[in-house]
Amino acid sequence: MIGRQDRWQEDLFVAGPLRDLVPDDHILKRVHKVLDLSWLREEVRDSYCEENGRPSIDPESAVRLMLAGFFEGIVHDRKLMRQARVNLAIRWFAGYRLDEKLPDHSSLTRIRQRWGPRRFRKIFQKTVQVCALAGLVDLGTVHVDATLIRADVSWESLAAHHAETVLTENVEGPDDSPGSGPKPPKARKISRTDPDATMTTNRKDQRLEPSYKQHTAVDDASGVIVDVEVTTGEASEGKQLQEQLARVEETTGKRVETVTADASYAHAANYAALEARKTTAVIPPQKVPRRKTRMPLSRFKYDRRHDLVRCPAGKRLQRSSRGKKGGWYRARVKDCRGCRLRERCLSPAVQVRQVLIVDGYPALLRARRKRLRWDDETYGMYVRHRWRVEGVHGVAKTQHGLRRAARRGLWNVRIQSYLTAAVMNLKRLAALFCALWVRSRRRRRRTGNVLTHQDIFPSRLIDMPTLLRHAA
Repeated sequence: MIGRQDRWQEDLFVAGPLRDLVPDDHILKRVHKVLDLSWLREEVRDSYCEENGRPSIDPESAVRLMLAGFFEGIVHDRKLMRQARVNLAIRWFAGYRLDEKLPDHSSLTRIRQRWGPRRFRKIFQKTVQVCALAGLVDLGTVHVDATLIRADVSWESLAAHHAETVLTENVEGPDDSPGSGPKPPKARKISRTDPDATMTTNRKDQRLEPSYKQHTAVDDASGVIVDVEVTTGEASEGKQLQEQLARVEETTGKRVETVTADASYAHAANYAALEARKTTAVIPPQKVPRRKTRMPLSRFKYDRRHDLVRCPAGKRLQRSSRGKKGGWYRARVKDCRGCRLRERCLSPAVQVRQVLIVDGYPALLRARRKRLRWDDETYGMYVRHRWRVEGVHGVAKTQHGLRRAARRGLWNVRIQSYLTAAVMNLKRLAALFCALWVRSRRRRRRTGNVLTHQDIFPSRLIDMPTLLRHAA
């Protein structure tokens, strides 16, 4: 017999709590068991007036609304609040009853403006610390990489802008050699609606786009994001490596033993700094450019002890000046005038050869020699770097809306990046404790003493060690 459902019957009362209407395997219900924001009220207390004004939105509820949106891939406040009106899981996760009015979407904007990116970064750092407490972070190997985030601007907003400091920034010329003269000022495009976004690209066969750059560090053990930072698109990722490692160690309280990165981080200064801090670098050096008309730098031998360079003909090149990247070493005119390799080493218009030895050049040479002796374990570690950190970027862009900036301004993009990274860490943390709960249920079932869901999942993160002891 065909049944019939009365679709126009409205219930005045709901029998049971709102929690029972949310499935137990829903991601927000799992994350609720491992999320603790009880510290947030004291953290943001100085941003509010204690004596007058209307009561604001509860800080924890506001953050929970934002996090719920990122879990669903909703990055815009208007769409989030429309979804929260009909989504019972979001309403329950944020702590609002069925008959309780939800805040306006503009309230979330004002909260971001009032708190600033520093407090949202602390929310992300708390997730890293909790993951470390749960054993998901060991910093044995950290994978570092950068990705571009398309700015929320249109092509019509771009305008040509002549940088006022072009002449002063390029006094030493394109090759960093003294006396080469300044460059003529050239125009660069900026966005009138979002001046913080800069034109950049990650491939030579793609056009430049107004973008931001996210620098990410991922732990190899379980893929937890241990650090994330956003800069303008034109910032060099290689120059961010040392600061990023320092932030990772400060957040986790552990020392990074091995770092993997691509050739964009293969700077001589990075190799030297990693050697000084006794951190193994799995970073393939960039290929040495080969010039048919000029003797390459690889043919010159650098003597660090005596601070000089020997050319292929055995002549000495003494330090002559200091550049932005290192020291310039210059040969004597009489040595180059009668040299048998002059035609291969110098052009007819040049009388003497000079070479640039960048800072940390000996460490770069050692890295090149080590690259030739990479074993299967080291190469496998670099392969893991590719799918570990690039996979994190892929998930953030496809599932959590990080492909394009939701709002304008560097501080806004940083908040979006921090919340996205926090959401991804909470997902891994919830998956861990769900696995521990299942394992504990099976183990206790064999002994006849079955723990309940509330016994396994603590309500606050401070009880996490208890859960680990149950699953041990």
